[in-house]
Amino acid sequence: MDIGALKGIGPKTEKIFKNTGIMTTDDLISYYPFRYDVIKRSDISKLLDDDKIIIDGLVETRPNVFFFNKKMNKMSFKINIGTHLINVVIFNRGYLKNKIDIATKLTLIGRYDKMKNTIVASEIRFGMLPNIPVIEPIYHQIGSITSNQIRMFINNINDFSVIEYVPDYLKEKYKLIDKKEAIIDIHNPNSELELKKGLAYLKYEELFLFMLRMNSLRLNKKNKIGLKRNVDRALVDKFINGLPFKLTEDQALSVDKIFNDLNSETRMNRLIQGDVGSGKTIVAIIALYINYLSGYEGALMAPTEVLAFQHYNNLKKIFDGYNINIELLSGSLKQKEKKDIYKRLEKKEIDIIVGTHALFSRDVVYNNLGLVITDEQHRFGVNQRSNLKNKGVTPDILYLSATPIPRTYALTIYGDMDVSSIKTMPSGRRNIITYLKKNSEIKDVLSLMYEEIKKGHQIYVIAPLIEESDKIDLENVNKLEEKMTSAFGKVCKIGVMHGKMDSKAKDKVMEEFKNGDISILISTTVIEVGVDVKNATMMVIFDAYRFGLSQLHQLRGRVGRNDIQSYCVLISDRETNRLDVMTKTNDGFKISEEDFKMRGSGDIFGVRQSGDMNFKLADFKADYNILLKARDDTLYLIESKKIENYPKLVKLLDDSINLD
Repeated sequence: MDIGALKGIGPKTEKIFKNTGIMTTDDLISYYPFRYDVIKRSDISKLLDDDKIIIDGLVETRPNVFFFNKKMNKMSFKINIGTHLINVVIFNRGYLKNKIDIATKLTLIGRYDKMKNTIVASEIRFGMLPNIPVIEPIYHQIGSITSNQIRMFINNINDFSVIEYVPDYLKEKYKLIDKKEAIIDIHNPNSELELKKGLAYLKYEELFLFMLRMNSLRLNKKNKIGLKRNVDRALVDKFINGLPFKLTEDQALSVDKIFNDLNSETRMNRLIQGDVGSGKTIVAIIALYINYLSGYEGALMAPTEVLAFQHYNNLKKIFDGYNINIELLSGSLKQKEKKDIYKRLEKKEIDIIVGTHALFSRDVVYNNLGLVITDEQHRFGVNQRSNLKNKGVTPDILYLSATPIPRTYALTIYGDMDVSSIKTMPSGRRNIITYLKKNSEIKDVLSLMYEEIKKGHQIYVIAPLIEESDKIDLENVNKLEEKMTSAFGKVCKIGVMHGKMDSKAKDKVMEEFKNGDISILISTTVIEVGVDVKNATMMVIFDAYRFGLSQLHQLRGRVGRNDIQSYCVLISDRETNRLDVMTKTNDGFKISEEDFKMRGSGDIFGVRQSGDMNFKLADFKADYNILLKARDDTLYLIESKKIENYPKLVKLLDDSINLD
């Protein structure tokens, strides 16, 4: 059924859904929750400071509303929960003031500030809590369509169709329920057991289909015909010897592998994984040079315009004097400039093109594309491959990833690729010294920051990561900005970047920071992976316990991009194993191993159910044991040729392989 025909959906909502690819009710029913809330009354006596709280009670005082500006306000009142009187603070809900009176029954969801006996609420619900726990699915907002609205629309779907991909014998083997029942259970679970059964089927199916494709690609790899090249190795070595630095052993080995790949009869599909700052980019640049020598065009795709612009500048600098035509295809270019680049690409007047995913839009026609490099796990997706295949182009592909994963996992996850790892760091790089400080030690942190500012260095300050509350995030930034301005406002310029800013405003702040105009950059958003500001020597992360281990390591990798001693300060009143690991090692591969050990099987409640491979529900770390079963099951199906008994799987595989 067309999404517009569903009860409650008007023209505006229909347009938003269709703009994001949700065209039918079957599409909507496949839009899964990203996590679940268990709505049950908290035992306030057992809560620690800043724990999540769900509580109900009667309003004790009429609310007061304080306005920061036209767009922000703070409402406060007291609530009686029977055993306690508690202060309540909530941002940007001033419009509820007239609905809240003394003795109004309310349920509050938020964080508990134990010291101040205050609930910082993210949500207010009228009425009391039910006596039994309720499992509520939480969906990512789509445009202006909220999670609650999405849940309502899904509940309005009376019937839907599914394609069962998992063979019956495997469903029996693992005691899996039917797919239709699984989908109903994850949208409307009546119990934890129902939810687990629903997730068990859908996670297995996702990993089963993923490994079916991986194993098929691996077994068919020899049939991939590559582009014909005959490059003189002496020219490559001359270029490498002309660089202002010597390649590390791992970089040199990766270059050898790429050279052999590009000159072989099969298509290259290689992943270069290396720690932050390990020098993956120069390996990619050498690959582009090898490709240029063989007479083909090269494309370098980055996840953001900031990073694309940085790559463009690096390429211009390194290829200075080589008569190689390099261009940047950016969304900020005028239409006339874009059209000029399209024409020059088609006429083979550009040797290397740099940009975001727009490099593979329908408007772009390549003359002789030989190599595509995608940076920072920006996987070269089905749509891009399809666009190129439609144009008769099948280039070699090189991926760069700054999130190293253990080799055992890499061989499974990236089974369709050859994997090279760069572990040795460029000479002159120093280990980043990492400190763990409590909030009570903020004066020590400010002193460390002041020392760096006196030396003319720059600092990143990351605001606390607070779930589902952009408003409170902004309040945190404001408070941090006040602190930093109070401490350093007279000696340097302070910049702010947060999720409510548009991309142009963010780019402007980032550019000012890169140019050295801003000394301290405060941000709620994760600074783009790969952004290289060599003068930044300190990363300060507030409430560091809220971040994952790999995320902390990525953030730390934004500093230490030169031979100057750099520092990372983790501020947290909670000491965790993760933070302890950060203070003891800078090795991304070791951190990755620890991350995998600590993640374990995960907890379905309060944990995001999206994985690193863009799965809807599965997570290759938490669900690695399921992945191994799926790997063995699909390998047996393909090698035994029993897959021919399952036409749906054969068609799915044929469609997928044809795009490669």
